Amino acid sequence: MDSKSSEPADPTYPAGVLWDMDGTLVDTEPYWIAAEHELVEEYGGVWTEELAHLCVGNALLVSAQLIRDNSPVTLTPEAIVDRLLEGVIAQMREHVPWRPGARELLEDIAAQGIPQVLVTMSYASFAQVLVDACPPGTFASIVTGDQVTQGKPHPEPYLTAAATVDAAPQDCLAVEDSVPGSTSAVAAGVPTVVVPHIVTVPPMDGAVQTDSLAGLLLADLVAAVEPVRRVARPA
Repeated sequence: MDSKSSEPADPTYPAGVLWDMDGTLVDTEPYWIAAEHELVEEYGGVWTEELAHLCVGNALLVSAQLIRDNSPVTLTPEAIVDRLLEGVIAQMREHVPWRPGARELLEDIAAQGIPQVLVTMSYASFAQVLVDACPPGTFASIVTGDQVTQGKPHPEPYLTAAATVDAAPQDCLAVEDSVPGSTSAVAAGVPTVVVPHIVTVPPMDGAVQTDSLAGLLLADLVAAVEPVRRVARPA
C-alpha cells in the first residue's frame, strides 16, 4: 500500500494515526521493568516499582540516567540502554503481548487507507520486532528514540511523525498511554487519545481519555477526539 497517496474513505478521518508503542500497542512495560530489576540487582541494588514507573514513557537515555542516579549501576547510560534492549527484545521475540483491541484497531485503520506511524522512544532494533509481527505495510513509517534529537515529552517525535506522512500535526490523531508521550503529542498539536496503563495520566487540554481500545474502531477514535480536533482547527 502506498500510504502517502491513499485517500481516506471518510474525509473526516485523520490524515495519519500516530501510535505510541510500549504500553499502548503492546504491554511491554513489564518486560522493561523486569530488565531494570535484573540489571540493578546484578550490581547489588534494589529497584522499586516507584522508580520503575518514573521511567515509563521516557527517552531511553533519560531512563538509563535515572537508573544510574538511583542505583549502584556504574555502566554508561548508553551501555544501560543496550543491556535493557537486549533483554526486552529477547522477550518480544518469544511473545508479542498485544494490548486489548490494539491489533484489531491497527487492522481497521489500515483497511481505511489511513497511514500509520509508530512513534516510540524505544530504538529501531526493538521497534522492528513489532513491525515484523504485523502485516506488511501496516506502518507507513517509524520514528524511534535513536532517530530524534529530543525525545518525549518534547514535541519533536510527533512533529517528525506527522511530517513523514506529509500531514499537518493537527490533521493527525495520536494514541498514547503515558504522561511524557501524551505531553509530546499535545505539544506537537496532535489531537490525542490517551489510554492510561501502567501510570495515571492527568487530564490535559488537547487530549481525551478512554479506558481501553478493546472493541474500538477508527470511527470510535475519531468521534472521541472530535472536540479536541475542533479546537485544533484554524477558525
